[in-house]
Amino acid sequence: MLASVLAAWLVASRKARRRNIGFWVFIVSNVLWTVWGVHTNAYALIVLQVTLAIMNIRGLRKTEQLERKGKNSE
Repeated sequence: MLASVLAAWLVASRKARRRNIGFWVFIVSNVLWTVWGVHTNAYALIVLQVTLAIMNIRGLRKTEQLERKGKNSE
């Protein structure tokens, strides 16, 4: 839970580096929640975390693309 809260705080940052770290922390959080879901047989939680991980990876890629565009225009 703490990893999820930290990730949300980082992703909301105005600094690109912190946002990128936030996406990675979200992915770690997804893995931790998935492990917990496997341990407790919480299949809905596992599906949710896999879905959120896919969305986090998408967000990470989009952020990296925007950063590359920004660096190319400078």
